[in-house]
Amino acid sequence: MSNLISRFKSSAKNLQNVRCLSITAMFVALNVAMDLCGITIKLTPELRISLGFICNASICMLFGPVVGMLAGCCSDILGYFAGNFSMGAYFPGYTLTAICGGLIYGLWLYHPEKTSISKKSLIARVIGAKACINLICNIGLNTFWLTITAGKAMSVILPFRITKNLILLPFECII
Repeated sequence: MSNLISRFKSSAKNLQNVRCLSITAMFVALNVAMDLCGITIKLTPELRISLGFICNASICMLFGPVVGMLAGCCSDILGYFAGNFSMGAYFPGYTLTAICGGLIYGLWLYHPEKTSISKKSLIARVIGAKACINLICNIGLNTFWLTITAGKAMSVILPFRITKNLILLPFECII
């Protein structure tokens, strides 16, 4: 528990660092730009991998969960106001999902200790982080938000979303 608290303290302390703020701002801008330009990897017409998660994961790996949660919030809100008006009214649930994603990536990938991490451990952390993101954020929260905003029954869209996220998981982990 104290290790977890020290990670949050270390991450929060990064907010006082100009280098952290400037790098985070660049990654947030890159994330928004990639989303606006529609930069994705299309596996099939229905299955595509958006590359914005790389920016969020990088922020969280470098600066921790506190910075990652703030960056997720900024990315979502700026992405909406920068050109996502065609999606309809702003819905704060998706911002909550982005904040949750920053927390998950930060908890899995950020380690302020300057010790080296073995390759096996790093691969396990990447897989664990992406699996948690897919399960909690993509399948759980975003499916719930879709039932609210689109008015579709969860039982109708949940099987497709589970299948989609299971198929995309290995490709996203490799990326």
